[in-house]
Amino acid sequence: MNVKQDKPIAQDDRDELQARKGRHIAVVIAGTMVLWVVLSLWVGPAFLPGRYAFLFDFAALAALIYAFVNIYQLWRMRQDS
Repeated sequence: MNVKQDKPIAQDDRDELQARKGRHIAVVIAGTMVLWVVLSLWVGPAFLPGRYAFLFDFAALAALIYAFVNIYQLWRMRQDS
């Protein structure tokens, strides 16, 4: 017996949308952290002056704020279902 047959089609679409949004959030957070560490530890001190460290930090902060906004949207989507 297939479990998906018991759900309405709209519920399947909603589940897929929530899963896709969750994966997107995970990729944004993981990618931000990896890129921030690489830029801060290796690229910054080797090739750029120290003042660019704030640029990397603020870019990472902006990406994490974006991720937290999406987490809130995902939470609201799950509350509605």
